[in-house]
Amino acid sequence: MPQTNAELLKSLRKLRCQITEDAAVRIERWQPDIDEPGFARSAENLAHYLAFRHHDLRDLQREMMRRGLSSLGRLESRVLITLATVEAALEAMGADHPTPPDFPPPARDFFAGEARLHDNAHALLAGASDNNSGRILATLSAEAAEDPAYMREILRHGADLVRINCAHDNQEVWAGMIANTSAAAAEAGRRIPILMDIAGPKLRVGQVKRSPGERLWAGDHFRIVADAGDFLSDAMIEVECQPPEVLKMLSPGIEVSFDDGKLEGVVEASGEADALVLVRRTALKGFKMRPERGFTFPRAPLNLDPLTPNDLIDLDFIAANADMVGFSFVQTPDDIVRLQAELAARRPDWRKIGIIAKIETAQAVSNLPDIIVRAAGKQPFGVMIARGDLAVSIGFERLAEMQEEILWLCEAAHVPVIWATQVLEEMVKSGLPTRGEMTDAAMASRAECVMLNKGPNMCEAITALRGLLVRMEGHQSKKTARLRALHSW
Repeated sequence: MPQTNAELLKSLRKLRCQITEDAAVRIERWQPDIDEPGFARSAENLAHYLAFRHHDLRDLQREMMRRGLSSLGRLESRVLITLATVEAALEAMGADHPTPPDFPPPARDFFAGEARLHDNAHALLAGASDNNSGRILATLSAEAAEDPAYMREILRHGADLVRINCAHDNQEVWAGMIANTSAAAAEAGRRIPILMDIAGPKLRVGQVKRSPGERLWAGDHFRIVADAGDFLSDAMIEVECQPPEVLKMLSPGIEVSFDDGKLEGVVEASGEADALVLVRRTALKGFKMRPERGFTFPRAPLNLDPLTPNDLIDLDFIAANADMVGFSFVQTPDDIVRLQAELAARRPDWRKIGIIAKIETAQAVSNLPDIIVRAAGKQPFGVMIARGDLAVSIGFERLAEMQEEILWLCEAAHVPVIWATQVLEEMVKSGLPTRGEMTDAAMASRAECVMLNKGPNMCEAITALRGLLVRMEGHQSKKTARLRALHSW
């Protein structure tokens, strides 16, 4: 409940006294074990922190945030002095005198942006917004079209919305997925939004000319050609480029990446129908070029239409059946305008369809504020951090930093975020998570939604992720640490 400044000051003073008293028992018990004088103060602070974290302070945090004071979320190294400083600030604000009528601002006004983000996420993504824990987006496999029981299990384990990747299967399979999802949702009495991703322009390897088993290593050269008929008879590995027109956009110095960064190289020479590439980096075991491998030119200004002819055909189905369209390869605000025009041509109430912009290139990152405004100004909108392609585009070393910045920017715009790519991937595939991916999934809790790719252990992964998100919700809200009581010590 809202408190006056005087009431809040009284609560803080009481808290500090309780912490000091509770910590004293632990400090006394620790004394015989402390031989290093310089550590004594550290041990005291640790005892104070443990006592401090035995209190649930979430309501107190929000009252202090309204007054522009520390939320106490970062006081680990300085417990008592932080509390004393906040008390002093309250005293300076006139805690012992009548509070001005306009301060602090009403909680509804102070947290209005937070509420808008909550409402936008609920409208777009539905799901678990009642308890504020993150939503789970489950990517469907063809089994979802064939077996109604599969969808019932997906929802029973805790999926909040589902994704259909239009780069796979066909409209008949998609229709089966949607029918079984709708039936399972009706049976569960829940709204389960459906996201359909258009494939977008994807660069793929066509035919490959090589010796059986031959691998590429750092320092090797290979050729990319427009057509397999352009293969030469020399010993160099050659690959066919699909679509071939990309080669006309290349010049020496442009970087190239195959199979999500498993091979990195640079164009040394280029012509209308071919390019010579120097391999700069591969895995220690080398890289085996195969047909259908994806590749990209991460920082090249490729003027590719973000909506391919196949995408336009898929949009006919998406506009009639989906709640959201996932926009791959969006890079500029004009791309958003183009998609909106195509949606408007397919149904008069096109503004009811949500757009999920998949941020997967450096150009999309640079243009993100304008992309947000252009899309969210017209219809429900969210951002997907497509970490696989994004890492290739901006560099793996920058990915962790950039995903944080995208989260902050979207929070400022009250736009919900989907954290995607390889979340609990090993668990989905094999049934056992790695330590690193559990930590990654915990970090994902700061987004409004977390995406799981398809795999044989989808239900088990949903259960594990749901439990993790619920627990993390008690500890973290966006950038703010939430001080629920700790019980491990």
